[in-house]
Amino acid sequence: MTVRARVLTHAGAPTVEAPLELVEPGGDLVRVRLTASGVCHSDLHVAAGEWAAPLPMVLGHEGAGIVEAVGPDVRTLRPGDHVALSWYAQCGHCRQCRRGRAWLCTGTRSIDHRLPDGRTSLRDADGADVHALLGLGTFAEATVVPEAAAVAVPADLPPGIAALIGCAVTTGVGAVLNTARVRSGDSAVVVGCGGVGQSILLGLALVGADPIIAIDLSDERLAHARTLGATHVLRGDDPDLAAHVAAITDGSADRTDGGADHAFEAIGRAETITMLPSLVGRGGQAVLVGMPADGVRASIDPFDLADAGKQVLGCNYGSSVPAVDFPRLARLYTAGHLPLDALVGAVRPLDEVDAAFADLREAVGLRTILDLTA
Repeated sequence: MTVRARVLTHAGAPTVEAPLELVEPGGDLVRVRLTASGVCHSDLHVAAGEWAAPLPMVLGHEGAGIVEAVGPDVRTLRPGDHVALSWYAQCGHCRQCRRGRAWLCTGTRSIDHRLPDGRTSLRDADGADVHALLGLGTFAEATVVPEAAAVAVPADLPPGIAALIGCAVTTGVGAVLNTARVRSGDSAVVVGCGGVGQSILLGLALVGADPIIAIDLSDERLAHARTLGATHVLRGDDPDLAAHVAAITDGSADRTDGGADHAFEAIGRAETITMLPSLVGRGGQAVLVGMPADGVRASIDPFDLADAGKQVLGCNYGSSVPAVDFPRLARLYTAGHLPLDALVGAVRPLDEVDAAFADLREAVGLRTILDLTA
């Protein structure tokens, strides 16, 4: 089957449109006609050469669509099912999978940008391999993925919302519900109010965190953060961020117990990772959600962690199990408890993906959705 796709041939160069041949869905593979894709900063990391990746490649890993065909070993899906795609297709057999921790799977081939059998899912006109980012490659008309990467969602779920559940929402809301396990009344800080940071804010509002402090360099994003549940906003270039957070969160009579219960870093920059523990109080959690570029290193004061009983938690994909968490998030949206429409910014056709990258670089607007039916 031939599909139209946007292909990255060289890091730092614009994507180019090309017809590609998609493998047939044998075994436990599923072919999905894509309806929507989000444009995530992780895509930009690869496009800019900040993350090493085999090229040529079809980017995109935040997608949704409709199942067109399934292999003979597929058990949970059939043609016509609406699905959100997971970029971390668990193997189901490794020690982590057996322990129910799909987000830590060591047998996945997704991070190699290949199918479980080691093949790439795409070929160019000369028959050469073209990789699909994280095994998905959603900047295209269709994709072939393992069954574990496609999770059924309600047919009336808007495609753009289903796509966001595939990455930003699961990562951000999952960081709150699964990784940090924030409770009602806990205080929280979110550093970085892009797509994932905004999803963290929605998760915090969902569980009743208070206060909720948003930190960013963009006044536009800070204003939007208030609509998502932030009770306070601070500019990221303020030199006294830790003092301001302490003052906002200190509920003690003698004003000596400031600092948030939870601080989430949703950027992946060394400077903000280094700062994060200073924003939490005694016994607090600093949660690393943003994925840094290759080679980034951060320094953290170990005495502060030990003396104040602080924790630093890593968070991959919101510590989520897609087969469980995708439907749960869809139900919360449908019930009106998770206003995900507030995350959607520009809606563009596939051939405007590079314009969406430009917006990401400049921190302009909200999450771009590519309408793949246009």
